[in-house]
Amino acid sequence: MKLSQLTGALLGLSLLLPLAVDANQLPNPAPSRPQNIVIMVGDGMGPAYTSAYRYFNDNPDTEEIEQTVFDRLLVGMASTYPARVSGYVTDSAAAATALATGVKSYNGAISVDTQKQPIPTIMEKAKQRGMSTGVAVTSQINHATPAAFLSHSESRKNYVELANKYLETDADVMLGGGQKYFDQELLAKFDAKGYQILQEFSALESIKQPKVMGLFAEVQLPWVLDDKDGHRLSTMTGKALELLSQNPNGFVLLVEGSLIDWAGHNNDIAAAMAEMDEFAHTMEVVEQFVRQNPNTLMVATADHNTGGLSIGSKGKYAWNPEVLKGLSASIDTLAAAALTAEDWQAPLAQGLGFELDPALLEQLTKARMQGKETLASAIKQEVDRRSNTGWTTGGHTGTDVQVFATGPGAELFIGNQDNTDIASKLISLLPKGQRAAQ
Repeated sequence: MKLSQLTGALLGLSLLLPLAVDANQLPNPAPSRPQNIVIMVGDGMGPAYTSAYRYFNDNPDTEEIEQTVFDRLLVGMASTYPARVSGYVTDSAAAATALATGVKSYNGAISVDTQKQPIPTIMEKAKQRGMSTGVAVTSQINHATPAAFLSHSESRKNYVELANKYLETDADVMLGGGQKYFDQELLAKFDAKGYQILQEFSALESIKQPKVMGLFAEVQLPWVLDDKDGHRLSTMTGKALELLSQNPNGFVLLVEGSLIDWAGHNNDIAAAMAEMDEFAHTMEVVEQFVRQNPNTLMVATADHNTGGLSIGSKGKYAWNPEVLKGLSASIDTLAAAALTAEDWQAPLAQGLGFELDPALLEQLTKARMQGKETLASAIKQEVDRRSNTGWTTGGHTGTDVQVFATGPGAELFIGNQDNTDIASKLISLLPKGQRAAQ
């Protein structure tokens, strides 16, 4: 288009606009930068997981395939590779270090660089500005992802060391599992620092003020498929938002759907979709909080892809998620029950939601004789066969992951980026300067 044509087009457009606008009639503009930041990580949640969840969540009685929160809030993609020394495929520690600090490091690093020197994290920077910080996760609270946001260590395996270092973080809310790593002596030190320490999930509802540390399981929280109470991650997230938002200086909250990754490592599609369902529900809780508190930015992503999940396999153009909806408990739980019961066939069939034909029954009987792990593996293979689910590995892959965002600053995350870019952008949105801690 020539300059004269462009000028004419703009002039014509201007004639379509009102000549005067009453400023009092305009809606209140959204803030340009957030006061609060919620970082959500679907651990291991590669793009195939969100696609599979769309079909898992679909109502088969309608012609339309319904949109999910992942479809609604998708804004971009991110690469996940670690520091060169660790190649192209990251682990959770290096990925979380990148998301928390904006710096690449080696696999296993907890917010230290390749020389094993600590790197300041977004939560440490937030604390310097007088903001509140918190984590709500379904793994132990000192697992790789939350640890990289809160602390530093040369190895993600230093669970006891990290638990002790949490005393120095001054985090306002820490919710998840991990009783195994916090002995009575350490808990007494947290108590002396003013933390309310919870070990029963039901006690969380009564908490009205930070600081709080909830350790609701020996290690990780229960699988969603086994959790009759349900919605633990979304409940913890809602409470964390309630407590952290009491600080007028704002907050930074990390929320992790940790067990999506664990299901991927197990190549357990039924557990994976149940964990995805709760993570989606939790995203919707945060999305609603953003609507009610438009000074809040939510950015969600995955740290990496796990399992090489494929929707369809073995040359067959089909995927049957209705198979997964028939399970009444996790495959691990069903396998454990089948080992201890003498009359195990009928209860197992009922728990799986499908009949055990003679060939399958013979196969499972042989697997049962070799123990729980072998039996669970045989059941998962049958679920994969019936749903036509594929896996390429029990580990991670180097696939790029999706980025989802809503709230002030969400436009910064549109398009292709690296995981370190996500951290750098989030850190740039923190308030300028330092304030006295609350």
